[in-house]
Amino acid sequence: MLYNLSIWFYWLFVRLASPFHKKAKLMLEGRKNLWPELEAKLQGNTSPVAWFHCASLGEFEQGRPVIEAFARQYPDYKIALSFFSPSGYEVRKNYAGAHYIFYLPKDSAKNARKLVALLKPKLAVFVKYEFWHYFTQELKTNNVPVISISSIFREGQLFFKPYGGFYRNILRNFSWFFTQNVHSETLLKSIGITNVSVAGDTRFDRVLQTAAGVKQIPVVENFKAGREVFIIGSSWPEDMQVLVPFIKKHQAELKFIIAPHEIHETEIAKLSSESAGTAIRFSEVANRDLSDYSVLIIDNIGILSSLYSYSSYAFIGGAFGKGLHNTLEAAVFGLPLFFGPKYQKFQEARDLVSLQTAFPVNNLSELETVFENVKKPATKNAIADRQKIYIQEQAGATQKIMDWISATL
Repeated sequence: MLYNLSIWFYWLFVRLASPFHKKAKLMLEGRKNLWPELEAKLQGNTSPVAWFHCASLGEFEQGRPVIEAFARQYPDYKIALSFFSPSGYEVRKNYAGAHYIFYLPKDSAKNARKLVALLKPKLAVFVKYEFWHYFTQELKTNNVPVISISSIFREGQLFFKPYGGFYRNILRNFSWFFTQNVHSETLLKSIGITNVSVAGDTRFDRVLQTAAGVKQIPVVENFKAGREVFIIGSSWPEDMQVLVPFIKKHQAELKFIIAPHEIHETEIAKLSSESAGTAIRFSEVANRDLSDYSVLIIDNIGILSSLYSYSSYAFIGGAFGKGLHNTLEAAVFGLPLFFGPKYQKFQEARDLVSLQTAFPVNNLSELETVFENVKKPATKNAIADRQKIYIQEQAGATQKIMDWISATL
């Protein structure tokens, strides 16, 4: 009852927020015609279906290596890909690697029965944090293998509380868990979940794929003009409070690229005004002489991972607020990394800090001190070597998952 109430109140909040909040509006509009559209797409399908579910864009990037490996190994299958959040669906709704892409319906017994009956999946793969009661229960009832990949668990989660029995039962709907680390495996085993193994994080496989196929961006090459670039990836306003004065101090020696986490006109305009005439937007560079600009503001999406390849240093946003964004996209290029203090929930960030290739900072003064230390050529080269070795050593989760799938299907 409490679970059902929490779901009901969540969607009530989304409906109330939708006139004022873009994401909430997209969540409702994207699900408005979900059933007739999905029924039309699936009509007449006789091929087996594998269903992959990701909450958002970050989880999609974790799931993508497995999706693509599965498609290569099982070309007769159709791939169904669902998202919970608009930040995943709206960016990847035209992803060529899936045949059916849709928003996940509200988790209810009725919706779960309807969706599983429509898809008739032979396999379901849920990425990282996605643990839905009715969907996983219906899959189990229909004897569909359902696995969780790149999953990570912490002591504070409800699964491990004395009153978390309902949520522990959700975990028992899964056929197997492929965790990111040993600690997560140990936590699951402590509550009697033994169908688990440590595979690692599939993002390591993904960033190696990305680095091997990096996009050339002539605009950025022209902007760089042979100078070192300091990139600020997935920035939030809280990050920029520290970084704006840093940019002003160092723009004579460095070029800066700012890629905000979300593209809002008010934030882009604020960043432009704070740069006092030295900034230009990516969308405005056509036929412009970029030599007079020291700051390039990215006002589109989809190129951040390639931008890191042009950079010498990277600040990863989010860790002064809700939480750190993807560090591996930058680390694969051997960059010294900087970020705010809220990084402890992220295993790879903790690893990179312990390797002294990433540096958490609390304020401008700390950023200045660390930057002066790491910009020495010998230090930068050593950091790049350690980053690359670490990523190569952590790769391989996709193959471990595919081995299990091959033995099961």
